[in-house]
Amino acid sequence: MTLDRLDKRILKVLQKDGRIANADLAKKVGTSTTSCWNHTRRLMDEGYVKEVRAILDPDKLGLPVLVTVGVVLDRSTPESFAEFEKAVRDIAAVQECLLLAGEFDYWIKLRVKDLQAFNRLHANVLLRLPGVRQLRSFFVLSEVKNSIELVVE
Repeated sequence: MTLDRLDKRILKVLQKDGRIANADLAKKVGTSTTSCWNHTRRLMDEGYVKEVRAILDPDKLGLPVLVTVGVVLDRSTPESFAEFEKAVRDIAAVQECLLLAGEFDYWIKLRVKDLQAFNRLHANVLLRLPGVRQLRSFFVLSEVKNSIELVVE
């Protein structure tokens, strides 16, 4: 499917407010509620909108410490990658895990309540992940930009 201008306007608005009522969305994008609903439903059915969910405030939930961790595995094989990925998916504190090309094999983003919680996670979980040879941790001092919005042109 090719996206038309209306589809793109709908996607831009939904990225900012996934809970917007269809009538309000239709007004913002300049179309009828029926047309808006049909376009939005098609965008969802075809996978352009993967999911709609709430973004929670980590500070209010007692998870103010953001840590990123570079991971180097001891082997670079499909099996070692699969084993590591399976294990990391089960760690609740991990928000994001990326397979990289470069100095690290993986880059992990995680949230914890404090330094002691990170130390426990590091010693009891991260160091014990399958195939881990080296971990390098980076404590985030300030989140300058944190966005999941994509450019829709």
